[in-house]
Amino acid sequence: MEDVARLARVSHQTVSRVLNAHPHVSARTRLRVERAIADLGYRRNTAARSLVTRRSQVIGVLGAGMGQYGPAHTLLGVQHAARGHGYSVSVANLSSVTPAGIRDALEHFMVQSVDGIVVIAPHQAMLASLRGLAGSTPLVAVGFSAGERLSTAAVDQRAGAALVVQHLLDLGHRTIAHVSGPPDWIDAAARVDGWRRTLEQAGLQGAPLLEGDWSAGSGYRAGLALAVEGTATAVFAANDQMALGALRAFKEAGLRVPEDISVAGFDDQPEAAYVIPPLTTVKHDFELLGARCLRMLLSDMEHGPSGRASVIMPELVVRGSTAAARP
Repeated sequence: MEDVARLARVSHQTVSRVLNAHPHVSARTRLRVERAIADLGYRRNTAARSLVTRRSQVIGVLGAGMGQYGPAHTLLGVQHAARGHGYSVSVANLSSVTPAGIRDALEHFMVQSVDGIVVIAPHQAMLASLRGLAGSTPLVAVGFSAGERLSTAAVDQRAGAALVVQHLLDLGHRTIAHVSGPPDWIDAAARVDGWRRTLEQAGLQGAPLLEGDWSAGSGYRAGLALAVEGTATAVFAANDQMALGALRAFKEAGLRVPEDISVAGFDDQPEAAYVIPPLTTVKHDFELLGARCLRMLLSDMEHGPSGRASVIMPELVVRGSTAAARP
């Protein structure tokens, strides 16, 4: 740092301010310091810095189902925001959400002395472990509801489901089936609840509910079953992958989408706009969700656990897979 300061003709403290993104440094001075850093190939000694600051500059991310579109892109949002604040990310992905797996992952983070943890695993089995950790380590959980004594960031899943179902009701559909995610996933349960409540508010009950596992294969099997059952005029799938599986099933069964049956998904994956017909779905910004988690975590690291809840509202994207119900 002294070499950088000498080359840039500034003080040691000014170099430190530039490295720590301090706002009270002029643009001209910051550029001169950054050029000196590049010319000298300077790298901070993170081990020495950790001894001084008592921080590892590492954020732990505990995830499950990270192969799915939503969790993976939420992780990208966390990683991008973390880099912008000088943090690296250590990821532990659970193949199955069990108490032993959660315990091992959290122990791994403790050994690394992470400064805080983001949990991207909205699963019922996760709650007990997180309650035990709350207060000892700064932590933000994605997808959990407020009132869990945790800082949480989430998309309003019920509101998203209600948007889809109301759209289909407005098109004249009265038997709207739902293909859900696994029931022990909090997002899946909330989407079922939003679907059911919206139908009940319209005076409708008894629509088919089929359980999927987030995969296109489970959506395909559900679509075949609905084609045989024959009462539904519209299907709301709890994610786009299952909706895509249902589209193929209906094609094989000789049903036209949307003329014979409407199909809607959830998540707005990039492929959703390019299938035939383009998929009506619910859009929410996963990377914004990840960035918001990181901001909340940094605040809790600085000021202590807040127990705050941040909610992002989704929006409906209407495309060609939904149309008015046939008389």
